[in-house]
Amino acid sequence: MRPRQFDLIAFDWDGTLFDSTALITRCIQSAVVDVGGVAPTREAASYVIGMGLMQALAHAAPDVPPDRYPELGQRYRHHYMAAQHELSLFEGVLPLLAELKRRHHWLTVATGKSRAGLNEVLHTVELQGVFDGSRTADETAGKPNPRMLHELMREFGVAPERTLMVGDTTHDLQMAVNAGCASVGVSYGAHEPASFAVLNPLHVAHSVRELHDWLNAHA
Repeated sequence: MRPRQFDLIAFDWDGTLFDSTALITRCIQSAVVDVGGVAPTREAASYVIGMGLMQALAHAAPDVPPDRYPELGQRYRHHYMAAQHELSLFEGVLPLLAELKRRHHWLTVATGKSRAGLNEVLHTVELQGVFDGSRTADETAGKPNPRMLHELMREFGVAPERTLMVGDTTHDLQMAVNAGCASVGVSYGAHEPASFAVLNPLHVAHSVRELHDWLNAHA
């Protein structure tokens, strides 16, 4: 069976499928303080979620000199690793993905996480075999650079008009624009949905259930 509108659906990870926004925000704040910087506000720290790690930390800590960036990254990983056991998929994500698999969409991940970090979560029992492909910022380029989507579309031989990006940040939606793809935003992640309108997503879902229903009806 051919999917109704999109053959390839690319999901952002943190804040879209994985309930990790609050923890990532706290870890960024703590890492900046650890290296002597001024703690970014919650809004400033959450804004950079979805970018590549070093790009995000540099943006969130403009008062930290570049020669401290490696240490900044190490402190972020320290805080994140200490608390990542608290994290889980948003409720309803697994049934959503299972339904899309039954409808023969190619399911992929396009994330600002590192390859090592994404592999760790994808190797859990509940996610084995769910995704057909993935790209991370450290092996391609950070959002909103469209390289992740370009590589995924090339891998599966899918045209931009048959590709949908789903994400919780303006970085995700801008990446879709840059790649010539459609997008859907979710409002329960890192960025305020009021900022999505200028990027023309097809829909903004306010819960996983609403995202499930929209994709079932339109994707």
